[in-house]
Amino acid sequence: MTRASSDEKIIVALDIGTAAVSALIAEILPDSQINILGAGYTPSKGMKKGGVSDLDLIVKSVQKALEQAELMAGYEISEVFLSLSDKHINSRIEKGMGIVTDQEVSQKDIDRVIYTAKSIKISDEEKILHVIPQEFTLDYQEGIKNPLGLSGVRMEVSVHLISCHTDMAKNIIKVAERCGIKVKQLVYSGLATSNAVITDDEREHGICVVDIGAGTMDLSIWTDGVLRHTEVFSYAGDSVTNDIAFAFGITVNDAEEIKIRHGSAVHASTDKDDIINIPSIGTRTPQILRREMLSSVIEPRYTELMTLVNQVINVVQGKLYKNGLKHHLASGIVLTGGASKIDGLVECAERVFNNQVRVCQPIGVHGLTDCVKEPYHSTVVGLLHYAKNSQIANGIGYSKVNHQSISGFIGRLRNWIKKEF
Repeated sequence: MTRASSDEKIIVALDIGTAAVSALIAEILPDSQINILGAGYTPSKGMKKGGVSDLDLIVKSVQKALEQAELMAGYEISEVFLSLSDKHINSRIEKGMGIVTDQEVSQKDIDRVIYTAKSIKISDEEKILHVIPQEFTLDYQEGIKNPLGLSGVRMEVSVHLISCHTDMAKNIIKVAERCGIKVKQLVYSGLATSNAVITDDEREHGICVVDIGAGTMDLSIWTDGVLRHTEVFSYAGDSVTNDIAFAFGITVNDAEEIKIRHGSAVHASTDKDDIINIPSIGTRTPQILRREMLSSVIEPRYTELMTLVNQVINVVQGKLYKNGLKHHLASGIVLTGGASKIDGLVECAERVFNNQVRVCQPIGVHGLTDCVKEPYHSTVVGLLHYAKNSQIANGIGYSKVNHQSISGFIGRLRNWIKKEF
């Protein structure tokens, strides 16, 4: 087995979720396409709402997923891009200012003004994950996306800072290290997911990505090509499952299976004659349940989840409008993640958002695509996109891997997202 070290420029993504652990090994082809070589997917034990609740259990789950991916690809994993989703993720907009040194903006000028913006005082319990420039102002010209080479004297930048709780980050990194691998970069999962499910045009026109996992729900709002807002809710798919388990007196595992196989987020669309057999618990005899009763439990909770998202969208749009920025979500709402795969969710969500909604699976990869075709793979595939852009932005060339040449360099300006962790 070949060791997938940093010298070989193989990229590896690891998503440790509340419900499942996903690992992918991929190579970057000469045309900058991502070719998946190996995949691992196992149920997650030891995670709760995006945080580590039992270190030993989750380490075992991660090891299984990594071993599956390694066996399939024929590579030994040494470092990964690792996702993080937790209710302690914070999002804020900050500004930085500086003077252009030679009346023409250089990369050093850009780096300096961004550094000024991110040098705000944050609490000792927080760590900055990402610094994402939004717009530059050069003298009196506003709304500049890339000021490099332009003439001016005074430059200002608006940046989107994404931070996390330091201990949460340390714990998720510790899981990877216990498995004998290094974390090359910690990435907010909502940012990663966006890379896998939306296009540049949709970012420009305005779009909201909602990744509905088991323990957390990630919200990412994009307008004018820029990530405007991120937020993590600690209510997600497990909330629906727990409602089903409580309502019908069944185990959480049985409730999850029934939700996936028979659930609907629209009560009115279910057939009153559809019958579901519920397994017995202990000495109790099995139950017979009408599917419409199941949907009457599911629909209110999904409506509540979508309403939480819509409330945030309205607040963010109001702020963008007040600041004279593009605020319309012309490309609608994209739902993804494991808990997005349920009948009737699009109809349920469109009633709440009064906008077009679609459920999306990951896009933009080649190779073993059958292993990553479901919405619950969006984050781990998005990590591969993030890793590729990070490698290219850092000007790394690619050597031969599996007899295929991996080469290419686009430049630092392609990816403005700075890594901080």
